[in-house]
Amino acid sequence: MSVYTEVERDDLVAFLSDYSVGELVSYQGISDGIENTNYFVSTSKGEYVLTLFEHHTFGELAYFLDVMTFFYMNDIPSAHPEADSQGQYLKKLCGKPAALVVRLPGKGVNTTATTEQCAQIGAVLADMHIVGQSFQSRRPSERGPDWRQQIAQQLLPQLDDERASILKNELAYQQGYATLGLPEGVTHSDLFRDNALFEGNKLSGIIDFYFASDEYLLYDLAVVVNDWCVGEDGLPEMDRYQSLMTHYLKKRALTESEQANWNMVCRAAALRFWLSRLQDQLFPREGELTQIKNPDAFLTILKYHREHPLMLDFN
Repeated sequence: MSVYTEVERDDLVAFLSDYSVGELVSYQGISDGIENTNYFVSTSKGEYVLTLFEHHTFGELAYFLDVMTFFYMNDIPSAHPEADSQGQYLKKLCGKPAALVVRLPGKGVNTTATTEQCAQIGAVLADMHIVGQSFQSRRPSERGPDWRQQIAQQLLPQLDDERASILKNELAYQQGYATLGLPEGVTHSDLFRDNALFEGNKLSGIIDFYFASDEYLLYDLAVVVNDWCVGEDGLPEMDRYQSLMTHYLKKRALTESEQANWNMVCRAAALRFWLSRLQDQLFPREGELTQIKNPDAFLTILKYHREHPLMLDFN
């Protein structure tokens, strides 16, 4: 959610005129995040988030907006897009596909999560995985095992010997990931602390579904655990982990194959974000307010999972 494309006020006023959202009051760029250009937009009728998509085509984006609408219509607390006067969710702004999404109350979790926040995110993730089984559209993951192999080859020449050795070893270990045959469905795949809004310890909604895809449900859970359950030292912390997992498992039990492959999938999720952050760091894109997150945070988590497989028995 960085700013790569600057939007002039007159262009935004013209864009908003095709929506029933009132007159533009103010707008400002959002510096958090990485992938797309985002602005907070205030109008005479409400608060919104404007997203300009830097990488996806109009055809690709219909899926993401359908996912958002599906979860909203199935009582998952989540942001939903506004339709224009023709009933369309997507328009063009500054030459880019753009969407206007209702801004939910609350703030992302900018520090370590509380155990109560972990409990709520575990419960809502289970709800998403359950209701998501009836979602009809399909979309393969952009950041799956093939992507991880490809990006790794691009990055390896840039790494020191220690990190290169870890990366090669991890790719070899995860060779069978694509054929695990674990339960799949629509996943958020990027449900970090800054993509869930809270008012205190109360969850107000899930945002930023633009990595949604068909993936192992266990992978979605691993992405969440790797971010929400870490302590101030950046390592998994057991009280947070137990709170999140207990509330997830109350609603959706893991299959035997999911339990057997939990460590591999936790490592795959850590590897994915280590690689994407390395890519952003070593091959940065231009942008006015772009933010590059520290890849070492996920190298630390990957090392932890390699040495300390997380338990699944909470009795």
